[in-house]
Amino acid sequence: VGAFDLFGAFDRIGALAATMLVFTLVFTNFFDAMGTMTGLAKQAGLTNKQGNFPRLKSALVIEGVGAVAGGGTSASSNTVFIDSAAGIGEGARTGLASVVTGGLFLAAMFFTPLTAVVPLEVAAAALVVVGAMMVAQIREIDFRNFSIALPAFLTIVTMPLTYSIANGIGAGFISWVIIRAASGKARKIHPLLWVVAAGFLVYFARGPITLWMGG
Repeated sequence: VGAFDLFGAFDRIGALAATMLVFTLVFTNFFDAMGTMTGLAKQAGLTNKQGNFPRLKSALVIEGVGAVAGGGTSASSNTVFIDSAAGIGEGARTGLASVVTGGLFLAAMFFTPLTAVVPLEVAAAALVVVGAMMVAQIREIDFRNFSIALPAFLTIVTMPLTYSIANGIGAGFISWVIIRAASGKARKIHPLLWVVAAGFLVYFARGPITLWMGG
């Protein structure tokens, strides 16, 4: 706990490379959380008529605090996970299920040798069920409209192929903006979408950029 240095990376790899590293982590964490929260809210029936997650700002603040707390304790980012769809499928709605799950994980720390006996393949079955529950939401996508179908398809296939929700969202954002702009509808694209698409381009090019900066 507390074994970290806020500015150590800037001294070791340089300011530009460290900035790219921070940008990548923030970008990945934010859009992973955004995609997961949107999907889980839809699964739980908590979205409004526009399909938006109510009080999303508060949820993202908690997400950010959890990520920082996780890093401060030398643990994984305390972020929202898509696996929560299993609990939602069983009726979880208020957040109490997450508290109970956290308590059980805390207790499981004392039974690590016992839990290590259970092979990882056991969890695969639960993940298949979670995936089936989440993919059911694609029925609301209008695949007859190519400008919607292609970005949605790229989003769906990129996530499992790259093991990243953020990568899938990035592919969807970029392709949607490009298609809309190429079809003469650039003026109808919200300025924020241009910014996010540009940010994802930088995110995907972070490797060459870091090398170019001498990282």
